[in-house]
Amino acid sequence: MDDSTILSRISELVDEEHKLRAEEQANHKTTDEERARLRALEESLDQCWDLLRRRRAARTAGSDPETVGDRAKNEVESYLQ
Repeated sequence: MDDSTILSRISELVDEEHKLRAEEQANHKTTDEERARLRALEESLDQCWDLLRRRRAARTAGSDPETVGDRAKNEVESYLQ
């Protein structure tokens, strides 16, 4: 997966997240299914951003960004901020 594909995926995920959040605000309530989908979107976004940052870092360091793979969602989600 190249950087433009990752950025395109990020854009798709953000659009869906914004749509769900707008519906949530309009309805003033959220179903369990919507909350689960929002959580899954957040995790996928974190995973995409992590991959993009690591690919860019590899490129800056003179390494091949194609050798950088996805990290598991639970690994990305356990990072301390």
